[in-house]
Formats: sequence, structure tokens, C-alpha cells
Amino acid sequence: MTDYKNFDVIIIGGSYSGLSAAMALGRSIRDVLIIDSGMPCNRQTPHSHNFITQDGVQPGEIAEKARIQVLQYGTVQFLNSIAVQGSQNENGFEITVETGEIFASKKLIFATGIKDIMPDIKGFSECWGISVIHCPYCHGYEFRDHNTAIMSNGEKAFHLSSLVNNLTDKITILTRGKAEFNAEQTAKLNHHNIQVIEDEITEIEHENGRLNNVIFKNGKKMSFDVVYSSVPFRQHSDIPVSLGCEVTEQGYLKTDHFQKTTVKGIFACGDNSAMMRSVSYAISSGGIAGSMVNRELTDEQF
Repeated sequence: MTDYKNFDVIIIGGSYSGLSAAMALGRSIRDVLIIDSGMPCNRQTPHSHNFITQDGVQPGEIAEKARIQVLQYGTVQFLNSIAVQGSQNENGFEITVETGEIFASKKLIFATGIKDIMPDIKGFSECWGISVIHCPYCHGYEFRDHNTAIMSNGEKAFHLSSLVNNLTDKITILTRGKAEFNAEQTAKLNHHNIQVIEDEITEIEHENGRLNNVIFKNGKKMSFDVVYSSVPFRQHSDIPVSLGCEVTEQGYLKTDHFQKTTVKGIFACGDNSAMMRSVSYAISSGGIAGSMVNRELTDEQF
């Protein structure tokens, strides 16, 4: 429970970008409410990488340490709940949470992330973030020289192959249907001895999320250590769009370089507004959002 219900800023999403925004605002002595459900998209990921000073640390440890530090600032409060509705009024915004409580603020920051849409493949979800991964920058080094599959097709598969080829020469593309490569792409894949398999996949065999085999519909099995996969996604919260925020063709909230959305007074940061899915980027964009919100408040009040 919070002590009061009117704030300078409400931040929806209390993971890396939301906490980073809250720190910038807390240090500027702004009254801030963070609303968070405690379900970050990388909750299964065992280690965070490509983030100096925190390389190899479990993501949850980073978030917990950040939460403790942010809440040292007395004007920042944290509510473990889910925001279910938003509205705009002459003074700013109102956010309703699952309990029915309503909180008001002058500004909103959405750090709500995205929700990955998993394919209907047995074992896929259990391995996601552990041995079925999305990013060679985040996880690729740990699987260097390993037997690697890329579960994708067309341009996405080709792009991933070019990146992963620097980490291992044991690459197989699993298109789950007819391959969609042009002649030039096919020639490059052949040049790098990258096999393409078009068979449909029914299951990923694993032990506690650690991949053993990929099983195909025809009964064939192939052993891999890791699978890269690009999956579709949707916005984790529909409140920004309900308030009028525009989205890009790719499905991200549209923001400028200062993390401003297309609705005055609403900002977005982290995975919901950019394709760079990493802890370090989320923290960076959150810091920008918090600073720019404080600047807007200052300009309006000074």
C-alpha cells in the first residue's frame, strides 16, 4: 500500500528501465510510484552478459540490488500490483490497478516490456532464455564452438547466421517449412557449410531447460547445445495504446531520442520501445526517460 495517491510520476514496470528512471527522479526529489507485477521477461535467464560491472550476474540479483538502492530515496514508492487501466484528465493521468485503487500523476513512464509469443512446440517455453535464446550478444559467447541451431527463416535466419558464424562453425538452420532464401543467401549459407532443414518441429527435449535434442514431426532427432530463435511479440501492457500512443510497424511504442511517446506527458523505455533487448540498454533508456520527465516538470513549474 502507498501512503498517498497523487504523484509527480507513475512508472509502470519496475524492472531495469523502470528502476533506472525512478532513480533519476528520486534523486531530483520527485514523488514517484513504481507499479510492478514481478514478472520480467528474462526471469528464466540464468545470467546477464554484455553489461560491464555486472557481467555474469543473475538478472534477478541486478534488479533486487537496484530496487533496494532506488527505494533509499524517500520520495519513491513501490507497489507490487498490475496496472489494468489508464485515463487522462486535465491534471495529468490516472492509473487503476487490479485491486481497484486509482493513482494519479502528472507524467507517466511505461517500462512495461514486451511479451514473447512462444511457438506450439513442446519444451520450447521451458528452455526459453536458458538454451533457446534470442541474442548472440547476450548469450552467444557462452555457447561458442557449440553445436548450434537457428530456428528461423528468410532474412531473420540469414542475419542470425551471419552473427553466430563468428562464434561457431557448427550451424544448422531449422526453417520449420519451406526455406525462404534468395540465390545469393543460399550461396553464402552453402559457402559456410550451414545446413538448412525444412522439417516441422514437434518437441525440444531438455533437462531443466538445458537442450538435448530437437525432435521433428517425421520422428527424426538432432542433437544441439543451443537454439537461437526469433519469436513474435506483443506489448506487455495495452494501456499506452489505449491512451493514444502510436506504435511502429515492428510493434514497438514510438518514441523520440528523449523517450517521449506521441502523447504529451507519456514516456516509454526499455524493451517496449526498442529492439535492443538487453539489461544495459534498458537501464540507459530508463535513465534518459527519468531525466527528461524531470526536465519537463521543471520547465512547467519553474
